[in-house]
Amino acid sequence: MKRIGTKTLYKIFVYVALISLAISIIIPVGWVFMASFKKNSEFLGGDISPWDLPKSLNLDNFVTAFNDAGMGQFFANSVIVTAIGLVLLLVLALPAAYVLARFFFKGKKILEIGFMAGLFVNINYIVVPIFLMLSDANKALKVTFFLDNRFILALIYATSALPFTIYLLSSYFKTLPKGFEEAAYIDGCSHFKTMLKIMIPMAKPSIITVILFNFLSFWNEYIIAYTLMDEHETLAMGLKNLMAVEKTATNYGIMYAGLVIVMLPTLILYILVQRRLTEGMTLGGLKG
Repeated sequence: MKRIGTKTLYKIFVYVALISLAISIIIPVGWVFMASFKKNSEFLGGDISPWDLPKSLNLDNFVTAFNDAGMGQFFANSVIVTAIGLVLLLVLALPAAYVLARFFFKGKKILEIGFMAGLFVNINYIVVPIFLMLSDANKALKVTFFLDNRFILALIYATSALPFTIYLLSSYFKTLPKGFEEAAYIDGCSHFKTMLKIMIPMAKPSIITVILFNFLSFWNEYIIAYTLMDEHETLAMGLKNLMAVEKTATNYGIMYAGLVIVMLPTLILYILVQRRLTEGMTLGGLKG
């Protein structure tokens, strides 16, 4: 009888683990989508199974969650904060990553160590000092600008994501051949124009990876938004309130519809950029 080799056993283990992980993700997500179309009568009763398919595609749950429960406004706030945060992040991170990857200057090593140290700082641990600092700024200037401000929240998101983003992008820039830059310099391009016209388009796979990772982080963030925001609640804050209210009122369909509203943009974005994401992770910073 032929013995199974170590490599074969390892492959079997990996496949079983990946399939189990996929099932553990797909089944709950699929169930939430299915439950979001159900009426309340389809959740209650001793003879009703939670795995029963919805009797009809009941869109009233989504309309109620989006309009009556205010999820539409929360959705708009999250879109604004996430979009501003991503733009600020790329404007700051791309030039910094390019300079750190392609140029040598005094203090470069200190900057690299500083950004690397930032990878180990969890902003949730310093959210209270940030709140106190912004509150003191409001008192000192006698304004209300620094709290409950979507731009300030987006700026905090962007700065908190800088270390990881610069690390990933600079590692990708280091893998690009220098011949393209040299040819651009010979043609009379400045450093800025070379970065803008040559290097950034070549780094598109890594940029898409950065956008996806940070989109997920900004879109689902709760602690900072809960601490700094009041009237301009984000989707994560609105979802928590919706779940608390609808769970008490036993409106489970509306509650699951709110979950779908939160999940759908991230799923759509992942499907659209899946191939680019894999390419960026393979060629970029995770390759080192």
